[in-house]
Amino acid sequence: MSAASRALLLLVPLVVFTVAGSLYLPPRDQAADSGSEVFLKELPPLPAWAATPLPDFSGYVDTTEKKAAFFAFLYPRIVLANSRILLERNYLLSLEKKASLTPQEKHWLDQQAQRLRIKAVTGSRQQFELLKKRLDVIPPSLVMAQAANESAWGTSRFARHGNNLFGQWCFTRGCGLVPQSRVEGARHEVAKFASPYRSIRAYIENLNRHPTYQALREIRLKDRAEQTPLSGLEMAEGLLGYSERGEAYVEEIRAMIHYNNLEFYDDAFRTMVQGRNPEALLQLASTPQEAGLLPGPTIDENGPAEG
Repeated sequence: MSAASRALLLLVPLVVFTVAGSLYLPPRDQAADSGSEVFLKELPPLPAWAATPLPDFSGYVDTTEKKAAFFAFLYPRIVLANSRILLERNYLLSLEKKASLTPQEKHWLDQQAQRLRIKAVTGSRQQFELLKKRLDVIPPSLVMAQAANESAWGTSRFARHGNNLFGQWCFTRGCGLVPQSRVEGARHEVAKFASPYRSIRAYIENLNRHPTYQALREIRLKDRAEQTPLSGLEMAEGLLGYSERGEAYVEEIRAMIHYNNLEFYDDAFRTMVQGRNPEALLQLASTPQEAGLLPGPTIDENGPAEG
């Protein structure tokens, strides 16, 4: 199956749904991160396509075609980010089983704890429990719905000129784009990212570590404990603090997931990673062609099928 054919498959789950597309700016203390990763030898280098900038989505006349193109661009990057997080999580779980840790392993744990804003004794049960709660994936449906909502389907100024799909802030002069509506005396800017992939990775990190989203992490932790599939529709409840609109914002995100059938992508991702051995997950985290991560391909001994 060609990459073009796979992209057309993305039209199937779409249902036309009109959204305001307004860009929400998070609270002041949610400074954006670069979307970087803590060094881990088990993580392969990022594929070259992860550095691709955001395409121009403003030229689409047909709404369904624009949505299909937007989701086809986003989904491989979400899979890439989540699969690399799963590799980090697997490494974390392997360390938890060890009777003793090397200095290098302790250093890695401390780096992750610092990145995810965890304070606990190195190698302690508390540190492992907190890291397991925060070092985890975000369902594709939730990422896609928020990206569409916050970036006006990839057409906002911050998306076009800063690869910023979620309105993340930064606070160093010149670190991003100055909002035209910024009140006098405010110093925040809307962060610029090297690529949309970095924006996605930083967004996931924000949900994984900020106190505002503790409820979202609790929902995910409960699902993990009960071996229930992670659901973006369910985890959206943890976004009450993402917008001043509160429950109305949560319901809008849920409506976007529902009417665009975005849980299709949660199922696709779950099928893609479920039961994969470390070697297959490594292949997933470094797939040379982004089309190889669109719904449909499978992993075998030779790597992701590219059609």
